Amino acid sequence: MRRMTETAPAEPLEPAPTPAPGAEQYLALDLANSAPALPGGHTLDLLSSPADANRWLAERGLAPADAGLREMCAAQLRSLREQIRALIASRVEGQPAPAGAVAAVNEAMTKAPATALLHWDATRGLHRAAAHPTTQILEHALAALAADAADLLTGPDADRLTACGSPPCTRYLLRHGRRQWCSTRCGDRVRAARAYARRTGREPQG
Repeated sequence: MRRMTETAPAEPLEPAPTPAPGAEQYLALDLANSAPALPGGHTLDLLSSPADANRWLAERGLAPADAGLREMCAAQLRSLREQIRALIASRVEGQPAPAGAVAAVNEAMTKAPATALLHWDATRGLHRAAAHPTTQILEHALAALAADAADLLTGPDADRLTACGSPPCTRYLLRHGRRQWCSTRCGDRVRAARAYARRTGREPQG
């Protein structure tokens, strides 16, 4: 079940936002945005459970729908999300990339074996075998997402990365022209805040 958290009095929940610009091109950006902040202090985590994580990967062609992910697998996916977010944030803010995040992404890229490896045991002797199927599925998915993040952060689109300019949104996007928000909903919120500021003479928040 997708988990909602709240830090403020309950308000009617908005549906999950549509993918931010660039998220369909870069699955790593989609992963980074998979726990969007919603108005009212709510957060929607699309990877909150093994079933949700499995669904997210399956919808993007990174795992079969019946992969049977466990909580440890979902936790690894959430961890990679945070490392990729840290790298994107440092790029957007013009700060040095966190060493731990770089190491985590590199580890994910190199961890998945390209083929069945050589093993030995007393019963079968030398033989080739894949890792545990579910583990191998996850490792290949993490490797693909990590490589996609590396491509995004080192390619020409890296200069277009920006944070959504509509609080409380925490999503990232690829900027098109002067657009600084990730969705029509966030753009409407920005315009409403500016209109309110003009009427009241107050500076808009964020």
